[in-house]
Amino acid sequence: MSVATQTLKKFVNAPEDVVKESLAGLAAAHPDVVRVDFENQIVVRAGSPVAGKVGLVSGGGSGHEPLHGGFVGLGMLDAACPGEVFTSPVPDQMLAATKAVDGGAGVVHIVKNYTGDVLNFKLAAELADDDGIEVESVLTNDDVAVEDSTWTAGRRGVGVTVLVEKIAGARAEAGGSLAEVAAVARRVNDRGRSFGVALTSCVTPAAGTPTFDIGADEMEFGVGIHGEPGRRREKLKPAAEIVAEMTDAILSDLSPAPGARLLAFVNGLGGTPLIELYLVYNELAKQLADRGHEATRNLVGNYITSLEMAGVSITLLELDDELTALWDAPVHTAALRWGT
Repeated sequence: MSVATQTLKKFVNAPEDVVKESLAGLAAAHPDVVRVDFENQIVVRAGSPVAGKVGLVSGGGSGHEPLHGGFVGLGMLDAACPGEVFTSPVPDQMLAATKAVDGGAGVVHIVKNYTGDVLNFKLAAELADDDGIEVESVLTNDDVAVEDSTWTAGRRGVGVTVLVEKIAGARAEAGGSLAEVAAVARRVNDRGRSFGVALTSCVTPAAGTPTFDIGADEMEFGVGIHGEPGRRREKLKPAAEIVAEMTDAILSDLSPAPGARLLAFVNGLGGTPLIELYLVYNELAKQLADRGHEATRNLVGNYITSLEMAGVSITLLELDDELTALWDAPVHTAALRWGT
């Protein structure tokens, strides 16, 4: 009697080696930008630490690439701690990253609001303090879809994390103090909101099967970046209607000033082609104009993903002159670069 077996249809050698082998590829592709400490499984900015500069460290489970390792470099992060797929990194990784980027001015930890990340970064900060390194922790919790989720107490940290890393990174690059860098990071989180929708699930290499089941004509409205349930499961609708609901959810919570200048971030969850992401951006721009707002800055592409999940998230950040200037400042990482 034959037994049916399921083949993992991914470009992998062995599921347990995916993260390490991917990090090796990142290091080989961008040796001018990063180095990888394989013993501690951390990605570090080439030339770190930078004397007198505040260091920025973030991290989380792998599977969300280019977050976080792809954002290590000039004008953004100084180090990233990748855990296994959809699994928090451990405090030893975070401590090693903190020590690797400490240039004597302190280190900011940018922490997405997931229980494992929060607890492990907290312990790492305490251990760093024991070693004489001053650490400020900044929590991102921008997802307006649900208040509590599978892996969180309170709102999830999602798309605004990329904007925090870029803007706080620019402030650190310009010589900001530990307090100044942490303050601008918190301000970005306070002024940003996100919402995501998924059309399909994703498959983690270790499991080999979809993380959740969804009908061919259904979407998860308000999904999390690990496939956590959203506000509701419903039938697929035209993009204009989906974007209108997403925009309403974000703006009703953000409550930007009339005529506010916004940074509009349309993010793919890994399996959504650019032709659809730009269609979503077009709908978003129309929705904002109808409400008297303008997207004066934007970012469109796959920047905080969920493996191969077909879906999209929208993040809106209310800008001011300082945040705009910091967003425009030079950045040179594997995944984001301009002005250099």
